[in-house]
Amino acid sequence: MQLTVRNLSKRYANGVQALDHVSLTVPPGMFGLLGPNGAGKSTLMRTLATLQSADEGTAHLGDIDILREPDRIRGLLGYLPQDFGVYPKVTAVELLDHLARLKGLVDAKTRRATVDALLERVNLAAVRKQKLGGFSGGMRQRFGIAQALLGNPKLVIVDEPTAGLDPEERVRFHNLLADIASDVVVILSTHIVGDVEDLCSHLAVIDKGRVLVAGEPAALVAAVRGRIWRKVVAKHEAAALKGQ
Repeated sequence: MQLTVRNLSKRYANGVQALDHVSLTVPPGMFGLLGPNGAGKSTLMRTLATLQSADEGTAHLGDIDILREPDRIRGLLGYLPQDFGVYPKVTAVELLDHLARLKGLVDAKTRRATVDALLERVNLAAVRKQKLGGFSGGMRQRFGIAQALLGNPKLVIVDEPTAGLDPEERVRFHNLLADIASDVVVILSTHIVGDVEDLCSHLAVIDKGRVLVAGEPAALVAAVRGRIWRKVVAKHEAAALKGQ
């Protein structure tokens, strides 16, 4: 099931053009969305997650019109926003069970099996009865992925998922994302080039609401080979070299 975005635009009330005719074709697997802070990545993610409208353009997951059929797409969507809040005095299993009910898992036996399997998958089974307020940043992010996977989604959106994680948690999170991307569309929005380099078979670079380039990482790197140099110099030499 492929994601297709065509001419998606969004201007906020303050005049900022957050998206400027964005067009992307995203195949199943891991897709990296790279860009600096304020590039429009989060606006695009929120629009695809049906949390806000677009001024113009279209977005389809297979034959589903994301903008016109939000309820239909929400049943196939997993979303981990940049700021993922939890109830600190609730345990992991309690909150995931509650979210599973909201996702439509009404059968108690099926829901319990689903919750247990997801906590096992994200390596939180041992702390399933621990209150979320005591979770580390990495544990909280893994819990966020568990809730995003409820209902076997076909589109998973993760926005800046490794910000603030230590190296070990970052690797663990990478492995988890790679595992779930085998048969679904996973969009990884980040400004960390290493995350995309490690994980994604396709990527796009966005800045000021526009897609600058899109394609396979190896092809994009090959296109600039020989045009980028790296050199270690003394501090007093830096200004002169920048001028060149």
